[in-house]
Amino acid sequence: MTTPLLVLEDIRKNFGAIEALKGISFTIGKGEVVALLGDNGAGKSTLVKIISGGLEPTSGRMLFEGEEFLARSPAEAKAAGIETVYQDLSLCTNVDVVANFFMGREITRKRLGIPILDERAMERETAKALSNAGTRIPSLRTNVEHLSGGQRQAIELNRFVHWGGKLVLLDEPFAALGVEQTRRGLDMIRQVAAQGIGVVIITHIMQQAFQVADRIVVIRQGVVAGDVARSKTSPDAVVSMITGEALAGAGPAG
Repeated sequence: MTTPLLVLEDIRKNFGAIEALKGISFTIGKGEVVALLGDNGAGKSTLVKIISGGLEPTSGRMLFEGEEFLARSPAEAKAAGIETVYQDLSLCTNVDVVANFFMGREITRKRLGIPILDERAMERETAKALSNAGTRIPSLRTNVEHLSGGQRQAIELNRFVHWGGKLVLLDEPFAALGVEQTRRGLDMIRQVAAQGIGVVIITHIMQQAFQVADRIVVIRQGVVAGDVARSKTSPDAVVSMITGEALAGAGPAG
């Protein structure tokens, strides 16, 4: 059997006397899209912060690519290949697409012994990466503030893939996008997963989860209330898990 990309085993998180997570266990495979669903306050965001290094669990363990793993900061998670993409993104809106794509990884060349930015090389590489992903932006020298929400999201996802990302956590990525931009975003998620990258998408829109996910994990009051293959469940059944009317499908998906 293929080793899962990420394994969560009995992850718990206490904030004083409050138990936010009460023993979360599930896996994410390479190239798998997992929709993480649950009502507000269910524990989804806390779990994402633990995976991405924003919080440390009170107990439990994680395995990433078969090795014991605990990121003590978002920078550590990013170095391991784990990225979180939030609704408001992490792009610098006052610089252009190329500068954002190479932020912190700029290509330089020497002129009279002095390193200077190799703008042409960075623009060529950015253009190639975006073209390979089917992302069309008229000018890569346009400041990000002038781009649509969908274009900004495409830049962030393509940048993640280009630099060797292995697991991306998408937190309500389409909340501010229109219908067409959301459709393109969902298509891009499938393209990302097709490259062997694991994807976790948090969304409150059931239709999006059923359009893009391979598996649906429901968290209710800090526990896994359902872990089922999308093809083996229905929106009504998932709503029952979210509301607590059913705990069907708890445990690993078959």
